[in-house]
Parts: sequence; structure tokens; C-alpha cells
Amino acid sequence: MKLSARAAPGYFAKPDPASAGLLLYGSDAMRIALKRQQMLAALLGPEAEAEMRLTRMQAAELRRDPAQLLDAVKATGFFPGPRAVLVEEANDNATAAVAAALEDWKPGDAQIVVAAGALKAASKLRKLFEGHPSAYAAGIYDDPPDRAEIERLLAAAGLRDIPSDAMSALTALAATLSPGDFAQTLEKIALYKHGDATPLSPAEIETCAPLSHEAALDDVLNVVAEAKAAEIGPLLRRLQAQGTNATGLCIGATRHFRTLYTIAADSGGPASGIGKLRPPVFGPRRDRLLRQAQGWRPDRLERALSLLTETDLQLRAAGRTAPAMALMERTLIRLAMMGAPR
Repeated sequence: MKLSARAAPGYFAKPDPASAGLLLYGSDAMRIALKRQQMLAALLGPEAEAEMRLTRMQAAELRRDPAQLLDAVKATGFFPGPRAVLVEEANDNATAAVAAALEDWKPGDAQIVVAAGALKAASKLRKLFEGHPSAYAAGIYDDPPDRAEIERLLAAAGLRDIPSDAMSALTALAATLSPGDFAQTLEKIALYKHGDATPLSPAEIETCAPLSHEAALDDVLNVVAEAKAAEIGPLLRRLQAQGTNATGLCIGATRHFRTLYTIAADSGGPASGIGKLRPPVFGPRRDRLLRQAQGWRPDRLERALSLLTETDLQLRAAGRTAPAMALMERTLIRLAMMGAPR
């Protein structure tokens, strides 16, 4: 049977103990691993590994010895409780061995949990699980976690009673980080808040969030838009150390100032303009963009975009003699000075 995107989260939280098995497939190995971990923990309990009620095997091993899967499914454990056999890194080559195990599966046998990569609709492995009366197939897609999933991860990390502004910040963070990085960030936040009964704040989330290359680029663009010219130089040195080139920085700056222009030039005012951004922005980033747009007039933003366009042409010119990053730094300083209060 095929699990829909709406039904899958509920199944992972409370799997059917009478099912023959589950196929998880998708292009993101980390997302597959997290869902597989959640489902097995709900099915088997926290002591499954220690009690030897979970057997792991690689799909490649089944090509040499297809019968080992059925043997593991039928094996009797030393400890009472449900059992499962996990087949990792599967593809259609494992279909014959899995089909034989599903055909001989009886109630009381170990569940067969198969973790696969991206599988097409015509995949033999997908068709096997989707057509089986007591097994399930679930596609795991690269969508950011929804509110319910974030709340589940928060509860797993021991974080509860999250204020609305902090939840908005976490939702925005979940959309930018990989699933593994987001889960690690929640664990870090939980450690940071250990013994602290005060509500979680967006500032604390920002403190614990990983500083990526994109975050460092945002830092530079934010100080430029906020007219903090003295802070540009040190931040540029950090970006250079991460391998950022002047052209990429110019493209990022142009995108940022176009966003500010869209907000500032809206007929309903900046508060209306920021609500029309697509994709929408939330949390601290939304507040910061709104403050920046309110500090610039549309005509000054037009001049800023013209300056960036000129700089981009200079950076791409064949006869350019000035160092690219020095040219970009001068432009950013000029932009910061242009945005200074008058």
C-alpha cells in the first residue's frame, strides 16, 4: 500500500505492528535515515538494539546471499517484543530477495524495513510494496519540515512551550538547513537552555544556529544595508577566506537590494511590501529586512542598484586593472554611506 504525504507522518509516529514491512525511498539519504530511525524507535522501543530485536543488512549482501533476509525475518529472538530487519541502500536489484521474504512472511515474523534511494514510479521495488496488502511504501521528499514535524523534533529534544516568535524563527531556520543540521541545532539549543526556565528567544536560536557561508554573506549585506561601513572590511576578509569571489558577492548584493526595493516601493508601504515577497520570509530575518527597507527611500535604492550594475560590468570587463575584491569593497562602502541617515 502507498502512504500519502499526509498519512506518512502519522504512520512513522505510530507504525502498524501487524504490518509485513515498510519501504522508504527518496533522494536525500539523511531524510530517509531520520524517518527510518523515528519509525523503528516507535515500532521496537528504545532497547531494540541492545535486545537484538533489530537486524541490519546492506542490500548489496542480498545479491550474494538472497536467503539471508528470509532467515533473519524468521529467526527467533532471545528477548520478547517486536522485531525488524532493516535493509539499507536498496534499489531494484534487491527486489527478488525482498519479494521472497514478503511472500513467506507470517504474523509474528520480523517486519521488513527497506531504505532505498530515489525510485521511479516504474520501480519494481516500489510496485512490490505498493501492491502488497500488508506492507507500505512512503516517498520522502525534499520539502522543509512542517509545523507538526518541527514540534515533534522539539519534543524529542526536550524543548516545549515555544513562544510564537521563536517558533517562526525555527520554521525559517528549518527551511534553510538540511534535516541533519536542523536536528543537531535543536540538540544544541536544548543544551543551551538546560536549566534555564525562561522562554526560548529568536536571539538564542540565532546564537546556536550554524554559521554557514550564506550566513556570512548575509552578515555583510546586512551591515551594508544598515549603513555600518566600519564593519564591512573584517566581514569581507572572512568571506574571502571561505572562497567567495567578488562577482558572487555583487550578485548577492544586487539580489538583496532588489528585495529591499520591492518592499520599499510597494504602494501600500514597506509593511505591505514585505508580505508580498515570494518565497515569504519569517522571524528575525523578516523584521530585519523591514527595518532596512524603512531606512531607505525607493529613489536611493534605485541609485544603489545602478551602482551595483556598474560594478558588475566592471568586474566582468576584460581590461579591468583594479583587484576585484577591492573594487567590490569600495562599492559596498559607497552603498553603506548612501544609506546613512541624513
